[in-house]
Amino acid sequence: MPEEVKGQGFVIKDKRTFDSHGDAKINTEDTIKEEPKKEAKKEKTTGALPEVDFSSFILSLSSSVLLHLGEIADPVSGEKRKNMDLAKQSIDIISMLKDKTKGNLSEDEERLIEQMLFDLRMRFVEANK
Repeated sequence: MPEEVKGQGFVIKDKRTFDSHGDAKINTEDTIKEEPKKEAKKEKTTGALPEVDFSSFILSLSSSVLLHLGEIADPVSGEKRKNMDLAKQSIDIISMLKDKTKGNLSEDEERLIEQMLFDLRMRFVEANK
């Protein structure tokens, strides 16, 4: 039988905001401290983000190609810089997605990805001149 250790113990503090019956605890020190954190977190996450779907994903990738082609400014630095290797890689990723999703896209999605690839490839050729 293990020997019982006497001396300093430890304290367990319940930081849950609900009691054992599922009701919210009221006026506890922990609840009061956590409320401002929750409000601050809500403010950060309530931005108007677009719904994530295939079309918005392709548009996002095409924006990165335009950034690497130097056609749009970097949102952080405000500078326009060319990086042809990254532009080509992003175009190749879109092309790979087109091949891998063949037969699984709607007509609108197929048309979008084909037109986007054509446009980005033409811009890539023009930027290499």
